[in-house]
Amino acid sequence: MSSSSAVSSSTPAGFDGLGLDAVLLRGIAAARFDRPRPIQVETIPAALAGRDVLGLAQTGTGKTAAFALPLLSRLLADTADTRRAPGPRALILAPTRELASQIDAELRLLARYTRITSVTVYGGVSAHAQAQALRRGADVVVACPGRLLDLHRQRALRLDRVETLVLDEADHMFDMGFLPDIRRILAALPARRQNLLFSATMPREVRHLADDILRNAHVVELSHSRPVETVEHSLYPVAEGRKVDLLQHLLGEGSLASAIVFTRTKHRAKRLAQQLDRAGHRAVALQGNMSQNQRDRAMRGFRERRFDVLVATDIAARGIDVSKVTHVINFDVPITPDAYTHRIGRTGRSENEGKAFTFVTGEDRSMIRAIERVMGAPIPRCELPGFADRAAAEVGLQERSERDGAGRGPRRNDVRRSSRGRGGRVQRGRSGGGRGRPGASRPR
Repeated sequence: MSSSSAVSSSTPAGFDGLGLDAVLLRGIAAARFDRPRPIQVETIPAALAGRDVLGLAQTGTGKTAAFALPLLSRLLADTADTRRAPGPRALILAPTRELASQIDAELRLLARYTRITSVTVYGGVSAHAQAQALRRGADVVVACPGRLLDLHRQRALRLDRVETLVLDEADHMFDMGFLPDIRRILAALPARRQNLLFSATMPREVRHLADDILRNAHVVELSHSRPVETVEHSLYPVAEGRKVDLLQHLLGEGSLASAIVFTRTKHRAKRLAQQLDRAGHRAVALQGNMSQNQRDRAMRGFRERRFDVLVATDIAARGIDVSKVTHVINFDVPITPDAYTHRIGRTGRSENEGKAFTFVTGEDRSMIRAIERVMGAPIPRCELPGFADRAAAEVGLQERSERDGAGRGPRRNDVRRSSRGRGGRVQRGRSGGGRGRPGASRPR
């Protein structure tokens, strides 16, 4: 396998140098994409050449266009009249309904000047309507695994013509227990096909899947284990009983224009959104007990800025792509470092700047240490008077003291930005937003 992790100095300045079909360049201009992102520059030429691709990069770095553009270009390059034959020529698998819808929307935007058609397939809505759309024919199917298998078992969908398979957010697929379904889907696909696998992190199980399906793959790894550089991180020590008060205090500051607040459970997400709404904040929940129509209304309202705060669980929020989210607030500390990376990826997208606040109690000590080890640096602490108890304030400080006592003095540029200005005392450390080193309820 070949490997690449940086943009070459000979990289063309625009999309016109990547070898894409000319009609797609019109779609790119209509989408207002001014220049290719690094993940696109590194993967598109190999994908256009028909090679398998493994792309590892954070959310918000342009992965959708990285696989959508070469997929569309290759479909356009085949001039044979294959539209009468049943079944899609390309299959894109995504872990959630929201992500599938977003991928399809971007696909349609880029293909607006072509005759390429697409259909979305996921649970929570009528399977009959999806089966009818499939019978009318589609070049591309964007699907969640569960509903896809249902329709395939019902013989409403053929998979024997698929030329290109895309697995997007493969690590989320594993987290949500989809790998057995994915292997069933793989068994129904032609053995000879192109495979494009994209992921923000690379757990062992996803690495095994990649080894199984990719052949002579072009590998691109863009600092996939750490949050993007455009995000400023802060820890807020707080007593468990003061979390809601601290959240309302931060939401009352003028700099917070659009925020996603993460909770550990769907019941807490619903309750917290109601509390914020009663307090006068324009807040809405996104959690697994909501119907698809309710989820769509919540997301549409958040995108259109009718809601300023989206309170979500990890599973419900996976795949959310909303531009210009200024803040991510971890009301509850995530249960893994990878989950932290995914949450934080909801802000600082498309090279915009964002802020990530994490509320920590004394019980979060071990997970904060694990997150900081992955990031390679301590996260700055911001203590607000009246909110933190002693145990919360000391989260992570003992480990830092031990490191400093071992002779590691402070380094230059230890903090990317000061966290002052929020009325609190800041304990400084290097932000996790620095450059990373290159390195190798389930909805249906």
